[in-house]
Amino acid sequence: MNPIQKALLLGAAMIGTALLAIFDIIPETFAQWAPVALLAIFPSVWLGSSRRCAIFSARKDA
Repeated sequence: MNPIQKALLLGAAMIGTALLAIFDIIPETFAQWAPVALLAIFPSVWLGSSRRCAIFSARKDA
């Protein structure tokens, strides 16, 4: 699965959680924290395969 598909799947899960909360299928408080939980569960979607933030990949000799 390529990174674009992973990001689309994560976005669809977030939108699905929001829709479930709108129709009172899941509690609102769960829906508020679900995007953060999804990002914590699937870090490869937003960090990529390097597992490093872009801040730390800057050149050290500059």
